[in-house]
Amino acid sequence: MRLEKINLLEKFEQLPGGNYAVGVVAKMNDYEFKIVRFKGDFVWHRHPETDETFILLEGTLVMNFRDRTVEVHAGEMIVVPKGVEHKPSSGNGYKALLIEPAGVLNTGDIQGEMTLQRIEWV
Repeated sequence: MRLEKINLLEKFEQLPGGNYAVGVVAKMNDYEFKIVRFKGDFVWHRHPETDETFILLEGTLVMNFRDRTVEVHAGEMIVVPKGVEHKPSSGNGYKALLIEPAGVLNTGDIQGEMTLQRIEWV
């Protein structure tokens, strides 16, 4: 690992275009730090083996749960406990830092169009 700072703004510029893009920017022990740009509705899913942390850098994330929704704004974060079904969404889009163990599928226990088998480093 290189001992250099990481400029998240520059890393976001390296993501591919479109409403959904994600890239790994750092690794700490067995955890990956991923930047995510998303607009729209994701899929309902859960991560049976791990918690998942979203730190909002820009925009608003609506985290949908089966019994409620939570709006997360820039400067805020939310930890989704392992096993809890959730669906991120955003009408205007958001940019976030996502922290989770390496190798966790983005769609958790669901396989589909939005599933990324591998997330590249940026």
